[in-house]
Amino acid sequence: MSAYFDQPNSSSGSSAPEHDVMMKGRKLLDISGVKQVESFDNEEFLLETVMGMLSVRGENLQMKNLDLEKGVVSIKGRVLDLIYLDEQQGEKAKGFFSKLFK
Repeated sequence: MSAYFDQPNSSSGSSAPEHDVMMKGRKLLDISGVKQVESFDNEEFLLETVMGMLSVRGENLQMKNLDLEKGVVSIKGRVLDLIYLDEQQGEKAKGFFSKLFK
């Protein structure tokens, strides 16, 4: 199980930003380590995090809180799935959304 994304241990004095995802009852999602919100609507949020692109899909999704200085996003609604996109998938997703919102 060493295939997980390796991040330097925060106790080693590293100043790497933390990335945490906390879900409460599939209704509230708090995400830290967010660099940018690429796109969002009531069915999907596409977030750039310090650990890669994160897609949050669900129903009636709404942004409850956004603080990019602290890198924190809170989303409420019915969460159906969370998917980290690898570089190739992330480029496809960015391309799709950039074409959609031109």
